[in-house]
Amino acid sequence: QVQLVESGGGLVQAGGSLRLSCAASGRTFSSVAMGWFRQAPGKEREFVGGINRSGSTTYYADSVKGRFTISRDNAKNMVYLQMNSLKPEDTAVYYCAASTKFFGVITTAAGYDYWGQGTQVTVSS
Repeated sequence: QVQLVESGGGLVQAGGSLRLSCAASGRTFSSVAMGWFRQAPGKEREFVGGINRSGSTTYYADSVKGRFTISRDNAKNMVYLQMNSLKPEDTAVYYCAASTKFFGVITTAAGYDYWGQGTQVTVSS
């Protein structure tokens, strides 16, 4: 079992920045790959970015590449999503997810077996 709690969402103007945090508990954190997804109203949940177990490899959706950065601190059981140059189309509920099934970066929701409750990010124009 892995419990995930996101924080750091909020309202920001276009061009601004936010850092989301995800605290994990319940399992050795370095044994799980992590990812961030988002879901906007009326749309399906989409992959934002992922990071492997050690933190040595990351992968991003094209829509956020160059603007968002994922990192993790295995000593603190934390994963972060630094979001810069935010756009109104980044508005969504953001979820962190954990995978106990794979070693590398996972880009599909089906590859994750634990999810947080989500945190709202709203970017105003």
